[in-house]
Amino acid sequence: MCYHTTQKKSKKELAERFKVDINESLDISGELFNGFTFPYTPVISSKNKNKMALFQWGLIPNWSKEKSIQQYTLNAKIETLDEKPSFKNSIQQRCLIVADGFMEWQWLDKKGKTKQQYHITLPNQDAFAFAGIWSEWVNPSTGEIINTYSMVTTEANPLMSEIHNTKKRMPVILTPQNEQDWLNGKNYQDFAKCDLALNAVKVNEILTLF
Repeated sequence: MCYHTTQKKSKKELAERFKVDINESLDISGELFNGFTFPYTPVISSKNKNKMALFQWGLIPNWSKEKSIQQYTLNAKIETLDEKPSFKNSIQQRCLIVADGFMEWQWLDKKGKTKQQYHITLPNQDAFAFAGIWSEWVNPSTGEIINTYSMVTTEANPLMSEIHNTKKRMPVILTPQNEQDWLNGKNYQDFAKCDLALNAVKVNEILTLF
């Protein structure tokens, strides 16, 4: 699974990489995003493919009466997207979750009392996009409209199987060539296998995330 991402690129770098407009007032800063705090992070959605926006991590289905469901929707397994009530109505509402890395922990003992943290990036540390699905939710108490998303995950590749050695999962990381296919609603099952080269570096100083 994936609950912590990094994004250190500038607006100019992201605008050039993804060929989108970024409003000057948009705050995309945040070296580390902790999903369990339900942060607003930069995305490009199928609603507006030419503009970067901030959506909240933790999908709220449009039928939900309140926000507490977010703690269960940070990730969405690609194998069961069409089975889970929280996700099946959002399968065709796609987004690119913009990042330059993510964090994962390797268990060094069977009970997970000792862990090694890794920062996973592309070998050149360029920005990239995770596959996401999103939903527009209207708060029934206030009428506020909130755009939220879930990160799609898949079976871990060999590298991530060694690092995420308990559940053996990883986020779906899109290639520059198939980002538009994802946004345009191509069959989600075609994205289950990831073959991007990744670089994993041990983090010696464990960050305080909770």
